[in-house]
Amino acid sequence: MNLQISGHHLEVTPAIHDYVTAKLERVTRHFDHVIDVNVILSVEKLRQKAEVTLHVPGKDIFVEADDSDLYAAIDNLVDKLDRQVQKYKQKVQDHHRGDKAAVRSLAEE
Repeated sequence: MNLQISGHHLEVTPAIHDYVTAKLERVTRHFDHVIDVNVILSVEKLRQKAEVTLHVPGKDIFVEADDSDLYAAIDNLVDKLDRQVQKYKQKVQDHHRGDKAAVRSLAEE
């Protein structure tokens, strides 16, 4: 997994980098076919914004979250991303299960 963290109007400190990396481990624990992750952290007046684009086979998942605190925005972002990844994983598993069931029914005929 390639991880790229960048800041827009914000310096990405080692503490923030470590925090984002630790939080994204939860996502990769649920789905290990992640190709690439791009995280953009930005400040817009009093709002802290976090965006992530997650590249998985066959799809790019984009999630954004904002809050008055950057760490809270990152937490919200990871929660949303985790739900999206689990939804994608379930969809892929259901799709494959449907193919196997179709092949079995054709073989039985």
